Amino acid sequence: MTAETRPQDTSPRTPAAAWQRLRDGNARFVAGESEHPNQDASRRQSVAAGQDPFAVIFGCSDSRLAAEIIFDLGLGDAFVVRTAGQVIDDAVLGSIEYAVANLGTPLVMVLGHDSCGAVSATHGTAQSGDMPRGFQRDLIERILPSVLEARRSGGTDVNSAVVEHTKQTASRLLEQSRIINEAVSRGEVAVIGVFYHLEDGQAELVHGHGTWLPSR
Repeated sequence: MTAETRPQDTSPRTPAAAWQRLRDGNARFVAGESEHPNQDASRRQSVAAGQDPFAVIFGCSDSRLAAEIIFDLGLGDAFVVRTAGQVIDDAVLGSIEYAVANLGTPLVMVLGHDSCGAVSATHGTAQSGDMPRGFQRDLIERILPSVLEARRSGGTDVNSAVVEHTKQTASRLLEQSRIINEAVSRGEVAVIGVFYHLEDGQAELVHGHGTWLPSR
């Protein structure tokens, strides 16, 4: 892939600034004061020739976890990748690497949430030993280590497993991708894990990698 033409923009270019922008947007969303930035015709035209996202958001596919809404973002702000249970595969790694290497995106967020269906199913499998059929089995197998680690640490509920899975997924990005790992080592990128609360809309920082680590 080749680098894209970037629009003229004021996007954050450091991990700290990117996280602050996301925190501010989430605070507006929680307060019911969303501004819906960068969603007009002018923005649509300005990003048509290229993109300059300031964050990669790798989250669960759950319909209640719309990243652009819960962080009050608009067109061109975030490079969003989603799978059930935020499970990593080669396509996910390649997508995130593209944003880091070609678009210069300074922040990678792994976004989990409470009452996650994929983690709940895995939690049930850990108790019963019954695996689902089809490709859902692959999801369960990839989430299972996190569920078992949460149980070893004393976490017996699904949400404890979600937090553990969010942390492990953020760590795996660095373990499995040299491109991401090197960008973090240079201080150009941070990888964080965030736990989203469905009822009140709060996005809680639970994990981080990088020379810059955000305050909570």
